[in-house]
Amino acid sequence: MSEDQNVQNTAPKGAIGRFLAMPADTLPKTLFVAVTLCLVASMIVSAVAVALRPAQEVNKLKDKQVNILQVAGVYEKGVDVAEAFAAFEPHVLELATGRFTDQFDAKTFDDRASADNPDTSVALTDDPAAIGRKSKFVTVYLLRDDAGAIDKVILPIHGYGLWSTLYGFIALEENGNDIYGLQFYSHAETPGLGAEVDNPRWKSLWRDKKLADENGMLQITVAKSVPAAGAEYHVDALAGATLTSRGVDNLVKFWMGEAGFAPFLTNLKAGEI
Repeated sequence: MSEDQNVQNTAPKGAIGRFLAMPADTLPKTLFVAVTLCLVASMIVSAVAVALRPAQEVNKLKDKQVNILQVAGVYEKGVDVAEAFAAFEPHVLELATGRFTDQFDAKTFDDRASADNPDTSVALTDDPAAIGRKSKFVTVYLLRDDAGAIDKVILPIHGYGLWSTLYGFIALEENGNDIYGLQFYSHAETPGLGAEVDNPRWKSLWRDKKLADENGMLQITVAKSVPAAGAEYHVDALAGATLTSRGVDNLVKFWMGEAGFAPFLTNLKAGEI
């Protein structure tokens, strides 16, 4: 057998053989290793994300419940959140009529998904809160006193600030006009500026403010100066965060107005809830 024949017999056969025979520092092998590592890493990340999804959903629900407890003033550190939250009555509200509906399960109804569903939402032309679509139904929460009378009403609100949509809750007293608290649980506003909506000092400014005057006109205002209606309708704007403050002002007025919870609040004041 000649030397050329021997080389031919020992040479790698096929594309795979030729690839394996390449030096380790060649471009094809480098790219192969990089792509393989990326694929393996992405598969691991995806598997972990799927495995953790149930836990994430549980934590997401718990965080929402904590925010409802906080805005209602019944949250204490170390409290059993699920047990404390059991005191709240969730109801699915039809915004147009201001009345509760049994069309959906209040414990599982998803307000955000409903807003994205054309069958359960409407596109907005007059849209000061800049939300695009409004669900026809939302979940509200009632907290009753020991005698069974309504003590607090917790209403979901959302609207656009400077960089993001702010999602939160507003707590009203049983008269449907006095504000007990307001806070947001999800947003992406600028830290130190618009994100000061999370500052306890600013949130405390909402306590005991009023939505509407004696004539039923909506007067609540987030601004730098006190409106003509008076200080009881005024919440000081965030320093250095004009657009976020304006967004909060717009979204609160939208949801407390006729397009939002006004029909429900009218029924509440009439004792029909």
